[in-house]
Amino acid sequence: MKSARWYFDFISPYSYLQHAVLARFDGLVSIEPVPILFAGLLEHHGQKGPAEIPAKKIHTFREVVWRAHQQGIAFTLPPAHPFNPLRLLRLAIALDCDPAAIDAIFRFVWVQGCLPDDEPAFKALCERLGVSDPEAAIGRPEVKDALRRNTARAIDEGIFGVPTLAFDDQRFWGFDMTDAALACLRGDGLFDSPIMQRAATLPDGVQRRTR
Repeated sequence: MKSARWYFDFISPYSYLQHAVLARFDGLVSIEPVPILFAGLLEHHGQKGPAEIPAKKIHTFREVVWRAHQQGIAFTLPPAHPFNPLRLLRLAIALDCDPAAIDAIFRFVWVQGCLPDDEPAFKALCERLGVSDPEAAIGRPEVKDALRRNTARAIDEGIFGVPTLAFDDQRFWGFDMTDAALACLRGDGLFDSPIMQRAATLPDGVQRRTR
């Protein structure tokens, strides 16, 4: 079976939404979950996150609420956004990216509406996952190094956002490209067509001046 890497960050509501439908890929591809620090991608590419642009933040969360409703995915908003996801990312890595752990962490934020700096809630999450000493588990140098390597690997592969599914030479960014990724895996000829090849090599035209 073909293998794919799924790059995600718990800070991303779109990562949560795609996580909720990854079962649609069963039998088509074996998915390796790869937690990365989205802020690291933004810094590398010189971008702001959607929640850092006030008008875009409003649009983003209205869209996410609508998409969750449309797809029948359980969803709530956390107390604030953006937030620091490092503890959650390192917790997933400390638990070897176990699928049940990743699901529990996503639900912690996007269903239960909790944040990682809520100490009682984070401690309760860790206890449910069998982690008795959270700070020792997530503070191990090898855990921190793994997250840095994951993020560097994503940058090396040309990943610029989360979630992204990567397999062969294909990259599918965003929850709204889930169906496209499925179609590609099922052999849709569009992805080998001349227009799709041109889409990957379209020359630059007039470029905007940057300050």
